[in-house]
Order: sequence, then C-alpha cells, then structure tokens
Amino acid sequence: MEMALYAVPLAMFFAVYTYTRRQEQTRSITAINEAIEAGLTEPPTLHPVIDPAKCMGCGSCVTACPEGEIIGLVNKKAILLEPAECIGHGACKAACPFDAISLVFGTATRGVDLPVVAPDFQTNVPGLYIAGELGGMGLIRNAIEQGRQALASIAQRKPSKVVDMLDVFIVGAGPAGMSASLAAKEKGLNAVTVEQEDLGGTVAHFPRGKLVMTQPATLPLIGKMTFREISKEALLEFWHNAVRQAGLKIQFGERVEGITPLGPDAGFEIKTTVRTYRSNTVLLTIGRRGTPRKLGVPGEEQSKVVYRMIDPAQYTGQHVVVVGGGDSAIEAANALADEPGTTVTLSYRSGAFARCKPKNRAKIDENAKSGRVKVVLNSVVKNITQSDVELVQKLDDGPRKITLRNDAVIVCAGGILPSDFLRKIGINVETKHGTH
Repeated sequence: MEMALYAVPLAMFFAVYTYTRRQEQTRSITAINEAIEAGLTEPPTLHPVIDPAKCMGCGSCVTACPEGEIIGLVNKKAILLEPAECIGHGACKAACPFDAISLVFGTATRGVDLPVVAPDFQTNVPGLYIAGELGGMGLIRNAIEQGRQALASIAQRKPSKVVDMLDVFIVGAGPAGMSASLAAKEKGLNAVTVEQEDLGGTVAHFPRGKLVMTQPATLPLIGKMTFREISKEALLEFWHNAVRQAGLKIQFGERVEGITPLGPDAGFEIKTTVRTYRSNTVLLTIGRRGTPRKLGVPGEEQSKVVYRMIDPAQYTGQHVVVVGGGDSAIEAANALADEPGTTVTLSYRSGAFARCKPKNRAKIDENAKSGRVKVVLNSVVKNITQSDVELVQKLDDGPRKITLRNDAVIVCAGGILPSDFLRKIGINVETKHGTH
C-alpha cells in the first residue's frame, strides 16, 4: 500500500517529464526545419560543435545559452537549432559536464576568414595588433577585454625614438577600440583613435530598441559594466557618457586608406581620408562588417542614399526604396511600413527571399498582401535621380523598366569583409573550415 502511494506521484512526474520533453523536441524539429527552409544553416562565426558520442542529453547547454532557443534536444542529443543566430557566446561549452562541445570557426561548406593573431594580439607584422570582432570574437564582453589586453601588450613595447611618433594608432571605436582607447589614456600613451562612422561599431547598426545581450565587463578609467541585457540606445548612451567622463577624443568620420610599415621597429605610416600619421604601433579593431557594399549606379552618391536605417520615423510620409533580400532589408521595409504616410518599395535581385528568418518573411508577405509594402522581386536599381528611382525587373517576356517617385534609398546589401585590406598590408589571413 505504501509503495502505491509513492508510485502514483512518481508515475505522474515521469508522464509530465516525458510529455514536456516530447513537446520540446517537436519545437526543436520545427525550428531546424524553418532554418533549413530559410537557408539559415551556416553560423556566421564562432559556434558550438556537439559530439553526439559524448552528449548525454542533460540539457545543460540548452539552459545555459543566453541567446534564446539556439540549442535544443532531439532524440536526447543536443543540436544547434538556429545556426545563423548563434553569436558564439560559449556558455554552452562551459556548462556541458561531459566535455561534448567544442567552439570552432567556419564549417566544412562555409569558410571564415580570420587573421592570424598571436596570444599578445600581435599579427605576423611586428607592431600591428588586432582585437575584437575582426579576430573572430564578436561578444561585447570579449571585445572590451581584448581591447584592454591588446593595449597592455602594446604598452610593454619599447617606445620609439622617432620625434612626433605616436605610441599607438587605434582604428575603430566599437567596444574593443573604445576599451583600448581608454586604456591608452589610462597609461598615458600618445594615441589617436579614428572611426569612419559612429561610436559603438556593430551595435550602432542594430535596429532601434533591439535588446543587446552582454555580460559584466570592466572598462579602463570607467569601471564595471554590470548589465546583462540592455537596449541598443541605453548601451550607446552609456558608452557616450563613458567617453565624455574620461575626456576621450575620437576622430569620427575619418577612414583609413592605407597602412605602410616604415621598416623593422620603425613604426608605420597611416594614411586616412583626413591626413597622414606616423605611429610606433597600430591596433585594428574594425570589426568584420567591413565597408557597406554599394550598388555602383548613377546617382548613388546623393545624400538620400544610405546603407543602414537608424530610425524609421525619419522617413514618415516619404517615398522610400529598400534594396536587399536579407533580414536587415526586410526588417527595414517592415519597420517603414508602420510609419504613417510612408510609401515603401522593396527591391530584391532574386525571385524569392531565401536567407531570412521565418517571422520576417511572414511579416513582409503580410505587408505585401495588404499593400503596405510593394515587393519587386528579380529587380535591380539602374539609376537614382533627385526625385525618382529607376528599377529594371526581369520577367519571362523580357525586362521591364519601373520608375518610382523617391525621397530616400536604403541599401541593405551587406558589407565587404576587410580580408583584402588585411592582406594588402601584409597580415596573414587563414580560412577556417570548422577549426579552432
């Protein structure tokens, strides 16, 4: 009788447990199928590889992942559900009690170009250092820490005897560049930091209101950043306040055009769009987004053509053309469709959206059906005038010219990775295919 009293609740517990696991597996399989259907099966950079022989299906990695439902369980084995959404946090590897997870760059089918960097963040070019996302570490916490550590390595070098030579020239003002710049000021080094766009690097390009996942980190001269989840706007405000508090000067709107070594232990000559500098060392913290890919059409040089959307509200009541078929383009078109009086056209060169999240595809389909977004597939921009945009659409019976009234063009065609730039200045770049 006593055994029966224990058996009933135990049976109920296992029934609930089994049902819950089945439901989780169903969701996991659905997520995998959606990723495959959307063509989002390749991780962008560092990501986990799970050894099924070692995995015991405990689910520790699933619970530890702070990015959402990136990892799931199928047939009692962990599996990467949404590879394209993984940012290489690494919490899954740390949480696995069976050492079944490795963190690697690239896959067998998609290589990732990475510069060869030593433990002190120095490249094969003596005096030239790399930190942050460009080296493969995209996490804010890691980038901040790498920027600080790279500067510590630079500070240990013997100062140049050349008059008017900078101690360090820092390229980029994202998390790594800002951290390094603060560390340089803290150590009293003669440093210059240039940034071709805005403070924050990749974060500055996030959509308005996007939540940013981070972990506690320490900024030189400022102290600890304790938040774990924060909006893009709040994080950028924190960084702007940190720059003001430290009295840090960053030269914005200045792009590096060339870096030339001056000889063994003689430093570098750095040419920018503004002037030429000479520095004992150079630290690259430019990220992996690279330079925005342009259309190469007449009229693209106009100020109404931009390569990212900061705030959809600034386009209220305007005629806007969005170019591209990835998530950034579709999210921009969907956001613009919510603005009153805004006419939105989405131009994409292919015949279907193959590499976007299912929720974005569903929303753009809904907006297209309701007429809030005009989707023109198989089309390219041919000309941009002050008041119009000319598209050419490929149809079965031949090309068709489409002329649209236009106030703004938002090009979301991705960026040109800086691999060629790195190779040009002598840095060794390796293509990783699922290796550490």
